[in-house]
Amino acid sequence: MYMLNSEEYSQEKIHESLDMMFVDRKNQFRELSQVLLPENTSNTMPTWKEFILNFSLDVESAFETWSGESPLSVNSPQKALTILRQLSRDGASLNLLVHRLNMSYNISTEFKSIYKRLK
Repeated sequence: MYMLNSEEYSQEKIHESLDMMFVDRKNQFRELSQVLLPENTSNTMPTWKEFILNFSLDVESAFETWSGESPLSVNSPQKALTILRQLSRDGASLNLLVHRLNMSYNISTEFKSIYKRLK
């Protein structure tokens, strides 16, 4: 996974954090997987939770750019459009889009918080 493969994350702590987080956020992961992944992927793709987490980390990173916390990069416009198009699938309303963005952002921030607390 792109964001999870960076040097700041260790695979062991990623999986431990993800397992802890999944207990409370199972519904959010499933809802996002229904939008982002083809049907029944959670049954056939063993890394679907990591995919959702990675997407959520991308959303948080994009939000930092949108809010001016990070400078614009060359890929910022494409990244923003891709995120919005993926979360707007199935004719989503603006309210549903914002709900999905919030879910993704919350998953990302909660993951980072849990990851930092692990030794």
